[in-house]
Amino acid sequence: MDALSLLTTRRSQPRVGEPAPGGEVLENIKQAALRAPDHAALAPWQFIVCEGEGLNRLGAIFEQSAIRNGKPQKDIDRASQLPLRAPMIIITIANYTEHPKVPRVEQIASASCAVMAMQMAAIAQGFNGIWRTGAYAQCDYVKEQLGMTKEDELVGFLYLGTPLMNAPQAPRRDTDKHFTHWY
Repeated sequence: MDALSLLTTRRSQPRVGEPAPGGEVLENIKQAALRAPDHAALAPWQFIVCEGEGLNRLGAIFEQSAIRNGKPQKDIDRASQLPLRAPMIIITIANYTEHPKVPRVEQIASASCAVMAMQMAAIAQGFNGIWRTGAYAQCDYVKEQLGMTKEDELVGFLYLGTPLMNAPQAPRRDTDKHFTHWY
């Protein structure tokens, strides 16, 4: 698939299974993340790759989060299973560094670009996944367990694996609704 087709037809794939990306494919995904826009070369990203027992460890953190936040029992029971929806999850954290020319929002945007780059690199190599956030990405307990500081932002969880089905094509969007031209 050429780069332009990849960019204009990208679709998230929530249903993925084994195998997860590995070897050179995973290295390409990591390298793509590290090419995200990075004003002042701050490298404001941290990534945690969860596979195998790492997915169970993340599930245990989610379960404890649900308990600590008084969630209903069905949510507590489900929490530990959420990471098992894919054979790999890459957690992306924006590590904020105070800088006179690079505001916090720009550093978070850089980490967000890294997630998009990883998904695009995965798709380009025959894998796919979905970028998830939700309550666990905002939970102080989860952030603490991941070693984050109060200034850091959990940008999301990129679930990756082999697509289990073909993602339906998205309808083409009307660019005139979203773009204004100044002449």
